[in-house]
Amino acid sequence: MMHSWGSYFVPVPYAENFAYAVRSHWAIENSLHWVLDLSFREDESRIRKDNAPENFAVLRDIALNMIKKETSLKKSIKSKRLRAGWDNNYLLKVLAG
Repeated sequence: MMHSWGSYFVPVPYAENFAYAVRSHWAIENSLHWVLDLSFREDESRIRKDNAPENFAVLRDIALNMIKKETSLKKSIKSKRLRAGWDNNYLLKVLAG
């Protein structure tokens, strides 16, 4: 017997494992989006023309990874991002990795 799951057909014995995998994937996606929106106000971005939205998404991902790697300051990602904008010495620490 097959079970329809949206546009997927999954044998019933595997449906629970499939559902768990899909939920896990979306949990990761949603948590990353939440961090980007909270730290970079991504949802408020007015960048819409040509390839700019994709290019800036890549730049935000790079910036997020660099900020996460910098551990000398025990603050939130948003606080670290703002500090890097105000303090050139801290910005150099973030960029140096």
